[in-house]
Order: sequence, then C-alpha cells, then structure tokens
Amino acid sequence: MTGRFDSIVVGTGQAGPSLAVRLANSGRRTAIVERHLFGGTCVNTGCVPTKTLIASARVAYLARRASEFGVSIEGSIGVNMARVKARKDEVVAHSRSGVEGWLRKTPNLTVIQGHARFQGPRTIGVGGKVLEADNIFLNVGARALIPDWEGVDQVPYLNNSTIMGLASVPKHLIVIGGSYVGLEFAQMYRRFGADVTIVEKGPRLIAREDDEVSAAIQEILERDGIRIHLNAECIRLAKSPAGVKVGVHCDEEPREVEGSHVLIAVGRRPNADDLGLETAGIETDARGYITVDDQLRTSAPGVWALGDVNGRGAFTHTSYNDFEIVADNFLEGGSRRVTDRIQAYALYIDPPLGRVGATEREVRATGRAALIATLPMTRVGRATERSETQGSMKVLVDEATKQILGASILGIEGDEAIHSILDAMYAGAPYNVLQRAVHIHPTVSEFIPTLLGQLEPLRPK
Repeated sequence: MTGRFDSIVVGTGQAGPSLAVRLANSGRRTAIVERHLFGGTCVNTGCVPTKTLIASARVAYLARRASEFGVSIEGSIGVNMARVKARKDEVVAHSRSGVEGWLRKTPNLTVIQGHARFQGPRTIGVGGKVLEADNIFLNVGARALIPDWEGVDQVPYLNNSTIMGLASVPKHLIVIGGSYVGLEFAQMYRRFGADVTIVEKGPRLIAREDDEVSAAIQEILERDGIRIHLNAECIRLAKSPAGVKVGVHCDEEPREVEGSHVLIAVGRRPNADDLGLETAGIETDARGYITVDDQLRTSAPGVWALGDVNGRGAFTHTSYNDFEIVADNFLEGGSRRVTDRIQAYALYIDPPLGRVGATEREVRATGRAALIATLPMTRVGRATERSETQGSMKVLVDEATKQILGASILGIEGDEAIHSILDAMYAGAPYNVLQRAVHIHPTVSEFIPTLLGQLEPLRPK
C-alpha cells in the first residue's frame, strides 16, 4: 500500500503537530506519523508530568512549614504517592488526548501510527505502508542516555521516563547526575519523603552555570536534606540488600552509597539511530544528532529536522521555535534562523533558576569590556514576605553598546521574572530602557531596574 502526500511529519512532539496542522491548513495533503505516545517528551515524560509532580512536592513542603506562617495543621503531613501519581497521570492523559484529538480532527491531515523508517530519499515505510512526499519533517526527539558503566546491566535502574511509574516513595533514591533533570527529581522526591543522594562526576552541580550559582543551588538542596557527592570518578552499580550500591570514589571514603532506587540522569541521546537515515542521505554528527543548517534543513534536499533530534536546543520552547522557523520559511518565504534566538531556559528546583544569554564566565572569555551587577534575594520584598529569600539576581551588560549580554535569577519566581530581561534583549534595547521602566510593586520583577542601577565594571578575577 502506497500513499502519496505533499508533506510528511514524523513525530508528535512540540514541533510536529503544529507544523502538520499548519501544512494541512495551507492546502497541502499531509501525513503525520507517531510510533508511540502523542505529544512527545514534554507531554508524556517531560515538562507536563514533572512540573505536575513538582507542584505536589511544593504543597507538601509548604504544609510542613505551615507553622512558620502562623497556620496550624492538625496531625502529621503525609504524602499519598499513589494519588500524586494518579493526579499526574490525569494531567498527562488530558494533554495527550488533546494533541491526538486536534490532529485527527484536522482536515487534510492523515494520522498514521507506527515506526517510520526511510526506504529512500523521499520514501518512508510505516508497518506495511509506504509513504511518499516531496517534503519530510523529522521531529523524533531524544531519550535518556545510559552510559556503559560497570554493573549497569545487573541492576534495575530508573530513567526520566520510568521513574514516572513509581506509585510509592522510594526509601532512598540515588540520583546519578547533577544537572537539570537529576536535580529536579532529587528535590521533588526529597519533599515527598525519600532520603536522597546525588552523585555527580564533576566538581560541581550544573557545570554550565557560573560557580556561585552552582554553589547556591547546592546549598538550597542540602538545606532540604539532600546529600551530594561531587568528583565521583568511580561510578559503578551493583546489587545490594538495600537494593542497589553506587560506586562513588576510587580511593577515598565513602567509596560507595547504598539506596533502594537509582535514577540515571546524565544526559540525552537523539532518536536518530533507527530511522534509516543513511538510505535518505541524511548526515548525523559525532553524537548522533541530525546535522542541520541555520534554517533546520538536513543534508538531504527536502528534509528538515526539528526539536531535540537536531542538537540545536533541548527544550520545549526551542522545539516550538523550530516549528515557527520552518513554517515561516517554508510556507511564507521567510528567512528566519536558529541563530536569531537568544538562549533562555529554567531549572525548576524550588526556588527556580531563570537564565538568559551569556554567563559571567562566557562574557569574561570574550575579553570584552562589560558591566555587572548582583543583588541578593534578601533585598526582594516578595521573597521576604514569603520567607523564601534564597538566591540572587545577576546581569551583565556590554559597556560600549549598553546591550544586555546575559542574566540569571535564582530565586522565587525567577523563571517568570527573567522574561523582563529576555524581552529587552530581543527588542535590542539598551539596558537603561529597562532600568527606567516603572514595574508593579510588590513583585520580583520590580527589582530588575534596581539591579541595573547597580552596574559596575566587570573586573578581572
């Protein structure tokens, strides 16, 4: 059975459905292929479920602190993990069914379920069907990276997907990996009541951030009662009476830690290794990501790659921006580029980290003359009122152009407040435009003008 289409979209993550609907609405006969769950990582094992779980964990955290605010709660605070999971599953199911329903109801769009593989430059096989199109768009995402550690094949382990199935709180969760996914799960399960240990191979947590940000995040997690082992140069796994042993150090104590569960959160790998890309002449880089140009075109004419699989962003918002770039260029004759976007993301521990643009370390590496300002969250009224004063704000500005180069807000509502700075950067406005803005009181954002008013030269360390 052969089906001829104008366009084929493979994958229903953040970019795929919106692109498929846009293509279909433009009059192109379009097919979209999904091999497993509609909605991709964000809906099923990423943003939607994790932030739903984090919301439950925060409620438990605040309930335990109720007396600090003069609120009495009778009895002990307990967590019904089965109900927490059920709530998460309900939210996920609603989101997933919304994506699937939207696609199936779209005129001129055919939904096909199954594993897609290239059979030629413009031909894709799905089950017993052969699909042909002049234009093919790949949005197949990524999955957890599992290193070839000693003993990894001898013990049951969790990744960011399988941990979603837990219906009870682990007695002791060991998280291998001190970056974004690992830290969110570590704090979440600590607040659910688990003992939690983080094992990180590097000398500090979230190594891409500036040193003081890493240190502050470590302090926040340790204040929650999380144990952290850095410089873990001998990571290995083995069974133990408690469940699992994780090797930490080679020569110093403790050489290993024991727990009931282990979560491996050390990165992602692209879902590009089982698509038959070589048949279509589609190149990948040394890490397996599909190689794309600045407009997300692959090495094969008529084929684009969007989302995590192209290695040009690892976030839901960058994937959606990939859709916007491709749709505008392909359908409207635009000239949008990946390099037009400013790097921005958040770490959803509590309090969160909002980040945009360059770090201080990156600015220093350029050698340019710059200005810097920092402000502790203890100065922020909103943080004080809520007794959540951990963290700080930081901003860097080009001394000559007055353009904002980058900023971080680690603190209450930092993931929202950072957008004030991000929008000014996209507008190309000099920092003093934002400095002179009158923000609403009392908010976190109102201290961004205050922060900018404290700029001083970035001096050598």
